[in-house]
Amino acid sequence: MIEIKNVSKQFNTADGFIEALKNVSISIPNGDIFGIIGMSGAGKSTLVRCINMLERPTEGAIEIDGVNLCELSESNLRNIRRDITMIFQGFNLLMQRNCLGNVCFPLELAGKSKSEAKKRALELLDIVGLGDKAKAYPAQLSGGQQQRVAIARALATNPKVLLCDEATSALDPTTTNSILELIRSINEKLGITVVIITHQMSVVESICKHVAILDKGEVVEQGEVTEVFSHPKSEAARHLVFPEGNFDSLLVNESEQRFIRVIFNGARATGSPLIAKMAVEKGIEANIAYASTKSIGGKAYGSMLLGVTDDNTIVNTAIRYLTNTPDVLAEEVRVNV
Repeated sequence: MIEIKNVSKQFNTADGFIEALKNVSISIPNGDIFGIIGMSGAGKSTLVRCINMLERPTEGAIEIDGVNLCELSESNLRNIRRDITMIFQGFNLLMQRNCLGNVCFPLELAGKSKSEAKKRALELLDIVGLGDKAKAYPAQLSGGQQQRVAIARALATNPKVLLCDEATSALDPTTTNSILELIRSINEKLGITVVIITHQMSVVESICKHVAILDKGEVVEQGEVTEVFSHPKSEAARHLVFPEGNFDSLLVNESEQRFIRVIFNGARATGSPLIAKMAVEKGIEANIAYASTKSIGGKAYGSMLLGVTDDNTIVNTAIRYLTNTPDVLAEEVRVNV
């Protein structure tokens, strides 16, 4: 269990005093995939650096399995950090080492023999699907492959916690999806607790079980992903759900409509649009109130807000129909105003 208790972090900069985190409290169960999401400047990266104590909180406590990291000496922290590894947006691979050498590096630092390190590194490269790239150098790999090497390196010390700081932000949607599937598989097979720091709601929706929303250094909402994003209460959550518009007035004024948000996360794009098919096959007409989708490699990504008749049977039938399509999520949205 990761317990973030009343954590605040202040910085004195040339531009003045900055309060990056304000009384943040979050509980992350063992084995969970937990998302921390917010816009730029919300304090996400500061928080993740506090979790592994690269930044010491000004106030509060970071506890992992009952141990308060804030009370540990630097030498004890070095040992604990083997249990808390991290992957980044920029991959941070050693360019002068090949894939095998990159994954061996933390094992060498931990005092493993060359033969032990090589054996474990090859096992990890197989796990991330790069067993045939052991001798390749980072410059010879795609962005997705480099991130897979970074994940293999992060797993080298058998960590309890994997921190992902904007780990897919530099990748295209298709590659992002494959990396998220890899992280999900690692979580399920190895039981590692995963904390995902991101500004991309699609990442949280596709992989996370729970989420906390940060806004200006504060947690403004947290809970199960489906509950938080289907019933957004805070302004920050509403902005994430509806990134290109404020739909509060729409949801209030259209009293005869209910709203369903549809998320396309790599659904196969076909010549017969999904919404039109629903109208033909189920007799449900939907008004598209908002849409931001794109097709990449024959697959659809993005989201859409549909207005349907205010009738429980129609709403439930529409949601079942839409979610029956692979890689499509659908949920009713109700904004509290």
